Amino acid sequence: MTVVNRRNALLGWATWKIAHNLAKRKARQALPAESRSKKPAIAAAGAAALAGSVLFWRKRRRTEDAEAGGGGGADAE
Repeated sequence: MTVVNRRNALLGWATWKIAHNLAKRKARQALPAESRSKKPAIAAAGAAALAGSVLFWRKRRRTEDAEAGGGGGADAE
């Protein structure tokens, strides 16, 4: 009989899931009620996404303007 079989794998997986969920619940209960809100994290993620997209579009626009011939360079005579 092998040690690693489907039954033992299933029992191990179920034990891990239950222990993980209990640990998460206990960690959430340890936090004060006011810090449980996810709104600040969502707002920060939205602001970071907005800033990243603005920087991306500005850089892309700059490279398109340079390719159009506005920059000069080694070829310009």
